[in-house]
Formats: sequence, C-alpha cells, structure tokens
Amino acid sequence: MPGNLYIYLILFFGVLLSGSVIFFIKKESEKLLKLLLSFSGAFLFAISTLSLIPEIYSVETPLNPGIFILTGFLIQVLLDFLTKGIEHGHSHIHSHENKIFPLAIMIGLCIHSFLEGMPLVDTFDKEVQHTLLIGIVIHNIPISILLMTLFLSSGMKKNSALLLLILFAFITPAGSLTSYLINDNIVGNLSQYFNYIMALVVGVFLHVSTSILFETSENHQYNIQKFITVILGALAAFLTLL
Repeated sequence: MPGNLYIYLILFFGVLLSGSVIFFIKKESEKLLKLLLSFSGAFLFAISTLSLIPEIYSVETPLNPGIFILTGFLIQVLLDFLTKGIEHGHSHIHSHENKIFPLAIMIGLCIHSFLEGMPLVDTFDKEVQHTLLIGIVIHNIPISILLMTLFLSSGMKKNSALLLLILFAFITPAGSLTSYLINDNIVGNLSQYFNYIMALVVGVFLHVSTSILFETSENHQYNIQKFITVILGALAAFLTLL
C-alpha cells in the first residue's frame, strides 16, 4: 500500500464533505462563499510564492522551470473554456443551459484536479508536500460546493449528484497515485520530471488565485471584508511554513 494513503483519504473526504455542505447552507450564503474563495485564492498565491516556487528553483534541471510555470498558467486558461471559470468562483450558466448536465465543466475540473494531485509524491520535501496538500484541500472546498450547486441546478437528483461528487473526489488522489506508480516502477531519478509537474501546477495555481483575487468582488473593487479575508489567507499560508 502506498505511503501516501493518508493523503488520498484527506483529498477524498475533503471534497466529499465540502460538496455535501450544499444540503445544509442557504442560498443567501453566496457572500460567504465569495469570501471563502478569496481566502483560498490568497492562500494559493501565498504558498506558491513563499514555498512552491522556491522549492522548484532549488532543484537543478536542464530546462528553465519558468517555462512549465507559464505552460501551467496557459493550460488553465484553456481549461477555463471547459469549466467556465468554476475554479475561481464563476458559478453562473446561461438560462438555456440550466437543465443541461455540465459535462464539459466536469471534464475540465477532472483534468484540473488530476494535475493538482500529481506533485503529491515523496520526491519533494515533506513540508512542501504537506503545504501543497493543505492548499489543494482549501482550494477544493469552494469548488466542491459550486460543483454540487451546478449539479442540482441542472435538475439532477440528489443521489446522482452525490455519486458524481464521489467520482470527482477520486480524481486528485488518482493523480497522486499515478505519480506514485510511475516513480515506483520506473528505474532512474525522476525528481527533475516531478519538479516540472510541480511547476505546471504552480502555473495553474497562479492563474486560479489571481483570477479569484481580481474577479470575486463587484466592479473589481476591494471591500474591507474581502481585504481582511485576503490578509488572513496569506497569513495562514505563512503560518504553515513555520
């Protein structure tokens, strides 16, 4: 059994529990969800700049890791065409789409989540691995809530929505398990290749986090609640490094 079993469980139940919250919250909680998005965006941006990017550049690689960070950023730009920006808080679909199952959104989110899980392997420092894990879990909380909201607004039954949420909960652990199997079964030092994967994910994080920070408030204006939430998110990221 892989040593990352506890990581798989945290990732799986993090999504499952977060998505299930939709059955207990009121529609008026949209403002709270936006603040949660702001917290997660600030957290992702902070761990990327304080921990993940320094870790990436601490490993000597033949290719500039910045190429892969930029590639990850552009990959997320492309995924946004499928997901319609649900990763950074865009939960609205056009009225004529209300009763249509959001298949493209599900596919885009699965690709996004699979990539996020791939760097969660033992080739990285444990502290960096745990920091990344916390970032993914926090990031997945609003995504899971928004995804369940879309499922239910499309007219899907609760049981069917829960089954799809369970499927989605498996995707990030599947990315981590894939990397584990590659690392465990291929002879040679793969650390530099996993470093490139980490760089791709950081690029994704930078796109998602900056989109959250600049798009979740009306008229792109900061209010005092959002400002405090962003500060708290950055501070929480800093505390994970102590």
